[in-house]
Amino acid sequence: MYVVNCRNMQGKGIAMRAFKFVIPMVLLVGGVAWVMLNKNFTDVPVMNRFYITLGAMVLSGVISFFLFPKNEGERR
Repeated sequence: MYVVNCRNMQGKGIAMRAFKFVIPMVLLVGGVAWVMLNKNFTDVPVMNRFYITLGAMVLSGVISFFLFPKNEGERR
């Protein structure tokens, strides 16, 4: 198995951006989506609610990955 050391890579800003912005955003969207679906749409089967929540998490992660700045310190 090949392990990459992120500290020596040129694209280390991508990893930091993922941990700083994308992952918390994905978790927040997933939590809110799950609570809303369980509260308001109990007639929808559980697996369908899970797939809807998973889709919302993936979509929000992709959107936030491209919309948030790569390195916040460089813009100032």
